Amino acid sequence: MRFDIITIFPGVFDAYFSESIIKRAQAGSFVDIDIHNLRDYASDKHKTVDDTPYGGGAGMVFKVEPIYKCLKAIQSQAEPAADGRSLKTRRILFSAKGKRYTQRDAERLAEYDNLILLCGRYEGVDERVAENLCDEELSLGDFVLTGGEIPAMAVVDSVTRLISGVLGNSESAKTESHSEDGYLEHPQYTKPEDFLGWRVPEVLLSGDHKKIAQWRTKKSKQKKYES
Repeated sequence: MRFDIITIFPGVFDAYFSESIIKRAQAGSFVDIDIHNLRDYASDKHKTVDDTPYGGGAGMVFKVEPIYKCLKAIQSQAEPAADGRSLKTRRILFSAKGKRYTQRDAERLAEYDNLILLCGRYEGVDERVAENLCDEELSLGDFVLTGGEIPAMAVVDSVTRLISGVLGNSESAKTESHSEDGYLEHPQYTKPEDFLGWRVPEVLLSGDHKKIAQWRTKKSKQKKYES
C-alpha cells in the first residue's frame, strides 16, 4: 500500500509515522508513505497556495492550481503494481463537510494500492478540487480541526493495521471494536488477578474456552447497545 499525503506542514507527520506499528509497517515494506509539500507546487516566489475567497468572507482558501500540479506530479511518478497493472488509486480530500469516516471506510480503502490524501487548511479548499480532482471527501466527525493532517494520520493508521502481515496476530484486527459484526471489543484484563479488591472475572480464569468465548460475545453486545 502506498500513501501520498499532500500538506503545507510536512513535519507534522515525522513523529507519529516513526513509531510503533506504522514504523514497523514501513520497515517491513508493507506500506510506503510519501509526504508532499504543497508549497513546492506554487507558481510564485513566495510559495503562495491560498487566496481570498470570491464573494468575500473570512479566511483564506487553498487554490486549485498548486493542488492540480501536485496531483499530476504524483501521477507521473507512480510505478505500476508488482503484477504490472496500474495502481488502484483513491484521492481523498479531508474537510469538515465530508462524509464521516468509519471502520467500514477503512476496510474499503484497504483494498486500494494507493491512497492520495489531501490535507485541507484555513477556511477550506477551492470547490473545484472536490468536484474535479478528488474521489471523495472525508471527515473524522462533527467538529472542526485546524487542518487535515490529523485525519490523514488516522486514515493511514486505521488502514495500515488492516493490511495482511502488519499486525503480529492476524486475528487482532478481526476482533477489534467496529470490525465484522459491528460490536465493540469485549473488556480485557491482565495480571494481577486482584488489585485493591478489583478482581478479574472468574470466567476468564476458568480455562473453559467455550464459556470465555460466550462471555466475551455477551459483553461485546452489551457495550454496543450501551454506546
